Amino acid sequence: MRIRPIARGDLDELQALAQQAGVGFTSLPDNREFLAGKIESAVNALDAGRGRESQLYFFVLEDEVGGELAGCCAIEGQVGHDVPFYHYRLGTLAHSSVQLDLHRTLDTLFLSSDHTGNAEVCSLFVRPEYRGEANRHLRCGALLSKARWLFIAEFRERFPDKVLAEMRGLFNDDNKSPFWESLGRHFFPMDFDEADRLTGLGQKSFIGELMPRFPIYTTFMPEAARACIGQVHRDTRPALAMLEKEGLRWEGYIDIFDGGPTVEAYIDDVRAVRDSRRYGVEVDAGAEQESTGRWLAATTALQGFTAAWIGRAPGAEHVVLTPAEARRLNVGAGDTLRLLQT
Repeated sequence: MRIRPIARGDLDELQALAQQAGVGFTSLPDNREFLAGKIESAVNALDAGRGRESQLYFFVLEDEVGGELAGCCAIEGQVGHDVPFYHYRLGTLAHSSVQLDLHRTLDTLFLSSDHTGNAEVCSLFVRPEYRGEANRHLRCGALLSKARWLFIAEFRERFPDKVLAEMRGLFNDDNKSPFWESLGRHFFPMDFDEADRLTGLGQKSFIGELMPRFPIYTTFMPEAARACIGQVHRDTRPALAMLEKEGLRWEGYIDIFDGGPTVEAYIDDVRAVRDSRRYGVEVDAGAEQESTGRWLAATTALQGFTAAWIGRAPGAEHVVLTPAEARRLNVGAGDTLRLLQT
């Protein structure tokens, strides 16, 4: 398994991934024209002359044996500049009466664009057949998640100070969002799937136009809806756990449709960015697998960025690869890799 940048020839398989991702996976809608535009943007983002802009860096997980795409992930260089980027911010309003000697504090939701200009890690999806106990040795989700941090670390000048990730919220057994049923549907003349589809296509201006600009008191919401605030979908828990391990934390921002949490951190505080480092490459046909730890390796070339697991720890300045690992990463003796112990 290896990570590589998406290419124009990947459109059919990317759409197949989008169809498997289904409702609620906002950043990967099943729309061929939109996905083709996403691929084009990602290909253009790898232009070495471009700097810190609203670039999309999109990567796919390739199964070298079958040649198919097992998953995908992406990084938005900056959010909110081309298309508004909205959240609810949890807050508190205090009410008091001196005459009656009463004091109440109530939880509220404020419509916010506070994350404008931040980077976002997004679109992480692994096909169901590459998950589960039978595929533990592949660690596909971890490979997709962590490879993004090595890309950010290697090309740090292309990214701002902070990074965020939006987590899919809770749905009930009927595959409906209690948070949406309690709040969103009263302001949008459409169902959840249509609102989700529009935001996935980048059509977000209707949110600011139709949502109330005043605080929303959560006490007016049913208990089932309040219970969704800051909670994640069961399929999203592994992704959240990996992000939390890297140091991202929930700071009180939630998705306006399903109430899922937005986690965030300063990029330079992210564990994989902070702890990864460069090593020279040596190739040895007699190199043996090591059982201690797992190491993720990523190339240092922008255009041909590639990431994969390798089977041994580096030395003080160099890492030894087998010929197969060198071919997978498209490197040779004397090249440089960025490594992270996972």
